[in-house]
Amino acid sequence: MKYMSHDDIRNTWFDFFTKHGHKKIESAPLVPINDDSLLWVNAGVTPLKKYFDGTEVPDCRRLTSIQKCIRTNDIENVGVTKRHQTFFEMMGNFSVGDYFKEEAIEFSYELLTSPEYFGIDKDLLYVTVYSTDDVARDKWVDVGISPSHVVRLKENFWEIGEGPCGPDSEIFFDRGEKYDPDGDALEKFKKDEDQERYVEIWNNVFSQFNSKEGVPREEYKELPSKNIDTGAGLERWCCIFQGVDSNFETDLFKPILKHIEELGKEKYEGQKEYKVIADHIRAITFALADGASFENVGRGYVIRRLLRRAVVAGKKLGIDEPFLAKMVPTVGKIMEDYYPDVLKNADYIASVIESEEDRFSATLNGGLNLLNNVIAEAKENKTNEIDGRTAFKLYDTYGFPIELTKEYAEDEGLTVDEKGFQAAMTEQQNRARNARDMDNGMGVQTDLWTSFKEDSKYVGYTDLAVDNAKVIGLAHDGQQADEAQPGDKNIELIFDVTPF
Repeated sequence: MKYMSHDDIRNTWFDFFTKHGHKKIESAPLVPINDDSLLWVNAGVTPLKKYFDGTEVPDCRRLTSIQKCIRTNDIENVGVTKRHQTFFEMMGNFSVGDYFKEEAIEFSYELLTSPEYFGIDKDLLYVTVYSTDDVARDKWVDVGISPSHVVRLKENFWEIGEGPCGPDSEIFFDRGEKYDPDGDALEKFKKDEDQERYVEIWNNVFSQFNSKEGVPREEYKELPSKNIDTGAGLERWCCIFQGVDSNFETDLFKPILKHIEELGKEKYEGQKEYKVIADHIRAITFALADGASFENVGRGYVIRRLLRRAVVAGKKLGIDEPFLAKMVPTVGKIMEDYYPDVLKNADYIASVIESEEDRFSATLNGGLNLLNNVIAEAKENKTNEIDGRTAFKLYDTYGFPIELTKEYAEDEGLTVDEKGFQAAMTEQQNRARNARDMDNGMGVQTDLWTSFKEDSKYVGYTDLAVDNAKVIGLAHDGQQADEAQPGDKNIELIFDVTPF
């Protein structure tokens, strides 16, 4: 099987499907357009929902795309496994009421096995079909797949709530005995259990029924317009055609890993931290390029969490200064042929990342010191949990998302008291709410500070901290005072120089 770069795979994919009457659709932005139901575009079909639900009719009923996607339900697994990514690209071909199951299978088989395209030995291909889908099973055998390589599974049915649904057929590649040390991979594969030898590379969804709550699946009504929706992960195809052990060793990641090596103190030998940084800088770069921004909620919180996870990973590799912004041009260069705007806007993207990373780096060491001390203390006391108030302090004072604290703790064999964290969070919210209620009015004017004679210089536009500031004014309970005692409340201070 020939070596193929990620650009070779893209070009071959589009070449095949455009020759078979499909219109090439450019990747939609990661931030969904006119769709508030999702934080991110997370599948190739997502931007095409308007065609599949009938609200719009495409000018061509055969479509093909390679869609940028972000999925964040498995962030903790990024770096742990060989194939989990938050940012990935999904190759797909789609039929909106045009061809259906048998022709879709013919396309898949021809593209995968023809020497003109990917040239995979058919004996290295295995497929799964829905347990009662005789049409799909017979068609795979008819095109050339051995009957012993076709597995029926009741799990092979795509359905999300009410609406269009249908059986699907997944295609797997046999990576060989090297990935089957116990000789039981085939049995596990047939039982839909995890194993490393047979890797899914493509899923064909045959959308032919309308699901209805309370109606048994075998009684679903047929759709008047049947559709095809397929998805093939580009990163996995790169892994297969470049003959490497994991997605992170493909040409989509190698330059990024090399850049990390240059910045850190350890060579890459499969460390989790390398994979975390490589994946997350791709996701952050493309998200910012497509209009996302760092925020405390929604998609902005997601990329903020990714950045902070990557920064902590960098610390573990000995990278002691902000570094993520430096990697943006590397990401852009890899993807330049298909996404030239990333490299063109690299300076802007890098500046946004640099600003965010600087903010987190200002408190990072203090947070890590606290966290490491708490972990050491927990181990010394033979407890297995970080208390909730400490987790909240890490969040509130040092900017550590609770998910980051949990993951850091898990690496050390500890858990986090999440109920205690939520209780501390609620207390803080109540304090803030009460303070807002007290401050809602304009307040009664006094001459407490309006008659104050000395000058106080504000430098907050340029400096976030001031050394050796001098107290030049003090008040206690609304009255100017010469001193205050420990335990006194309602104390106000004026400094000669202040960033506040």
